[in-house]
Amino acid sequence: MLELNQNRPVPTRPGAWAHRLKSHVVGGLLLATLSAAPAARVELPSTGIIANGTTLNTSALQQAIDTCSASGGGTLHFPAGRYVTGTLQLKDNVTLHLDADAVLLGSTNAADYRNVDPFIDGSGSTMGYALIAGIGVRNVGLEGTGTIDGRGAEVKAAQTHYTIRPFLVRWVKCQNIAVSGVQLINSGAWTMNFFQSQQAVVSQVTIRSLGLVNNDGIDLDSSGQIRIADCHINSGDDALCLKATSPLPCHDITATNCELQTHCNAIKLGTESLGDFIHIRISHCQIHDTHLSGIALYSVDGAHLTDVKINDITMDRITVPISIRLGARLKVFRAGDQAKPAGLLRDVTIKNVRATGVTQIGMLINGLPGHPVEHLTLDNIQIELPGGGTAADAAVVLAEKPAAYPEMTMFGKVMPAYGIYLRHARGIMTTNVTLSILKPDARPPFVLIDAAGVDPTSFAQVVTTTPP
Repeated sequence: MLELNQNRPVPTRPGAWAHRLKSHVVGGLLLATLSAAPAARVELPSTGIIANGTTLNTSALQQAIDTCSASGGGTLHFPAGRYVTGTLQLKDNVTLHLDADAVLLGSTNAADYRNVDPFIDGSGSTMGYALIAGIGVRNVGLEGTGTIDGRGAEVKAAQTHYTIRPFLVRWVKCQNIAVSGVQLINSGAWTMNFFQSQQAVVSQVTIRSLGLVNNDGIDLDSSGQIRIADCHINSGDDALCLKATSPLPCHDITATNCELQTHCNAIKLGTESLGDFIHIRISHCQIHDTHLSGIALYSVDGAHLTDVKINDITMDRITVPISIRLGARLKVFRAGDQAKPAGLLRDVTIKNVRATGVTQIGMLINGLPGHPVEHLTLDNIQIELPGGGTAADAAVVLAEKPAAYPEMTMFGKVMPAYGIYLRHARGIMTTNVTLSILKPDARPPFVLIDAAGVDPTSFAQVVTTTPP
């Protein structure tokens, strides 16, 4: 039976949260936390809700959400069972609580999903469908130790052309959001997306989303005052990704103590980068078995990417630890938005990074002629590299590709340096950077092009260790 916990009056049940935001400052970053707020439990009639794994419950579950919100809000409690549903839209002051054996199952019928906020993604596809969505609501969330399973592969198999690719969870222009404990699996596209939303905490969430295109983990899009902590993400596409598909910035974000595994990039700012990225703090994350970059910072649609600090990151079995690109794709994603000129990428610090099992190059850093990457600090970084490059590899010239989709693969697989490739940059400082190669390499440890403002003595201190 589905039950309702109303938030009137505010009592003392452990584990619930009030719809009141508390703000505090940690390391200069404004963080949002949600205060505890248990409530008296009131049974909600379960008429029409059948948790047998086959019956479609969309209408009955939506009615339960609507009733809960209209009654002043509370927590809808899902006991053990398998609840099949299409798109559910959360309303003000409603939290869904899933017990350990409770599973919300996405319908396999594409007609059961709604596009709650259409937009065009970086690849040109129409996106915005979702299983769980909040649109312009406040004081909402997901909690418990249960599972939300999008059954994305089955949704795809039921379509002749895979055009309806539902996100698992989507927050659009929402405020005061808490997501904790739940398992999010098998999304049809991005797993959890925040768009133009403010003041959220995501903690102890497990994401497993593999096998389909755009299987991102967590995407923060033009959103701010968000804290992500203690999450485990295994995703087919980017694991932890900050975007700006609108002119509004992605700002005041902190992420810490997360384990990230992905077929693409582990920590990524961009690709969609119409709005700015400001005051971002990411720390104490473990990255492994990642096919592209561990840290990818990409401004290609006019964004000012500035005041970013990333520190205390470990990586193992990864292609490129650090990839940075200031480009000029200059794309827009919604009707009415105006294209911007090339942006800025400056005032970034990457510190205390250890990367082992690297397969290509340590750092790939590219600006544009007249638009350099500026004021980048690389401090206490240790990278283990394969070596084995030839003199012919050292002679390779990488194309500029100013308007290309940014990715470490855009320049090919052969690099003219084994450690650091730096082009169109100024004010770059390296301290305590160590490169270790497993086999002798005929290429130089670093290549600097159009980097007159870079302190050469800083790079001269880069230490390379070679095998005996």
